[in-house]
This record gives sequence, structure tokens and C-alpha cells, in this order.
Amino acid sequence: MTFTETELKGAFVVGVRKIEDERGFFARSWCQKELETAGLNPALVQVNMAMSGKKGTLRGMHFQESPYQEAKLVRCTRGAIFDVIIDLRPDSSTHARWVGINLSADNYQMLYAPEGFAHGYQTLTDDAEMYYTTSAFFAPSAARGVRYDDPAFGIRWPLPVSMISDADRRWPDYRT
Repeated sequence: MTFTETELKGAFVVGVRKIEDERGFFARSWCQKELETAGLNPALVQVNMAMSGKKGTLRGMHFQESPYQEAKLVRCTRGAIFDVIIDLRPDSSTHARWVGINLSADNYQMLYAPEGFAHGYQTLTDDAEMYYTTSAFFAPSAARGVRYDDPAFGIRWPLPVSMISDADRRWPDYRT
């Protein structure tokens, strides 16, 4: 695995090291030792997947309040998504800044978001599927969000939003 820190402290683009031969390739997409060595939270308590049928679908921006904050490791397994994280840690030097990267079934990259980040994504293709691990169990009472178009962040989504849930559209403005 390879780890490249983004401009947000503690958030990483994670790549795979392919071992290739005539059959194709083998690569590790999760390794407790490698995550620990990189200083990332290796806890793995839940694995989730989601599929969106229509290009331009937006999901997010979600997070869980303490004590249920979760680190996430996100990968797109079919199609392509624009994956976005926002640093909501109040004492962070990158507080209220965001990063977005293209994840696709073809590029095999992943995005690691530490605890205290909001996460969301927009599908860049029809029938996009994503898969992600979390370091904490989902706790409905701690589930929160910030609006995808909140001017406090100024996220530049690559496509017009074709679909979004009412809940994601109605998250409140972020207050720093």
C-alpha cells in the first residue's frame, strides 16, 4: 500500500502496489500493520457499500459526533465517483477545508478520512458503486451532516446534482 497525505492534515490518498503476472495482478487494499506504520487508525468494525444508478447523484456530507466519530477508507468498485472530505476538527490547522479526488474502479485508489471529517461523494458514471470501511459502528443518534453546497466550504462539484436525498439537501449551515 502507498500513502500520500493530502493538504488536509491526517487525510491520505491510499494506493495499491500491484504484483502483476500473466494472470493479472494481486494487491493489498487493507493491512493493519501498514495502516499503523503510516499513523492511520487501523480499526475495522464495519464495511459498507452503496450503489447509485444515475450519474450526478450526490450523497453527503455525513459524519458522526463524538464518541462515535469514525475514520473511513473509501474505494470505488464500479464506475467512478468524486469523493470529498471536509476537516471539521475545530483545533485543526486545516479546519473547514475540503479535498476531493476521483476514485474509480480503474484507478484502484482509496481515500482515508480520519475521525472528525465529513464525507460525501458524487457519482461520475451511471451505476457507480463504492465500498468503505469504518473504525466505529454506525450510531443513528450521532449521525450528522453539513450541506453539500454550504458556502462555508465552497465545494466545487464536477457535475450538476441529478439526485440527492431530502435529508442531505436540508442539513443546516455549518457554524465554525
